[in-house]
Amino acid sequence: MPTVKPSTVLGRQLGDELKKFREAAGVTMAQAAEALDCTKGKISRIENGHVPVRAPDLTALMQAYRVDEPESRERLSALARRANRRRREGWWHPYTSVLRDTYIDQIEMEAICESVRTYQAQLIPGLLQTEAYGRAVTVASRAWQTPEDIDQFVRVRLARQERLSGENRFDFWAVLAEGVLRQEVGGPDVMRTQLEHLVTTAQQPNITIQVLPYSRGAHAGMFGPYVLLSFPQMAALDLVLTETPAGNIWMEQEATVASYRVMFDDARMAALPPSESLTLIQRIAKEYKP
Repeated sequence: MPTVKPSTVLGRQLGDELKKFREAAGVTMAQAAEALDCTKGKISRIENGHVPVRAPDLTALMQAYRVDEPESRERLSALARRANRRRREGWWHPYTSVLRDTYIDQIEMEAICESVRTYQAQLIPGLLQTEAYGRAVTVASRAWQTPEDIDQFVRVRLARQERLSGENRFDFWAVLAEGVLRQEVGGPDVMRTQLEHLVTTAQQPNITIQVLPYSRGAHAGMFGPYVLLSFPQMAALDLVLTETPAGNIWMEQEATVASYRVMFDDARMAALPPSESLTLIQRIAKEYKP
């Protein structure tokens, strides 16, 4: 299965913008290569997001492409800085000792994405978990052994949720199999609180939660959970994230991503409407009696 290093997303966005400016200026790849004193292959790799763009090279390309507008120059420069940013600059850096690289990739992609769509068959999505639920899941995973490591990982998961609120929030759409609501994680009290939290969270305008009940029978999504991330720039391809015990797997090939889009659309169409879903969640929450 084709995989991708998500840090290339920003590079692809920058490369696509540079390609548009090059073509608008009537500059060929050969002429662009002359401006950088490099090969046409390097220009191609820059435009495909496969190599980073150093500040001097970006300046030379903007000059060759006659990018004179300050706003455009700053946008390209900001993209280049973010694409080349080292991980130690992220808020998550103090917690890297308890985070896998693929999980850091997920945090970085959430920081710049426009929307997230997910289907979950077993667990509440991390972005919607309460602290108690998230702690129970973390302990059960056995990936973290000490109380300190568990505490740090739970703090990271809660910090990720800040992207669901504030001015820079993204749209979040979750389709949950009914089994997610009935898998008793952390005990009755934890589950009741978690389900009540889902109902409260779903009141936010950028969050949609649907439940796919047992009665719907077989469906394409039942073969495993996945996450679809979309980005503001039209040129940036969506990414698909699948989670495994060994770590996250990222996919960007358009045919693969398209198949997951279809699966998600099938899942949301088969699921209960949002209002009926919240009614079901409330009813199940009451089953977890004190």
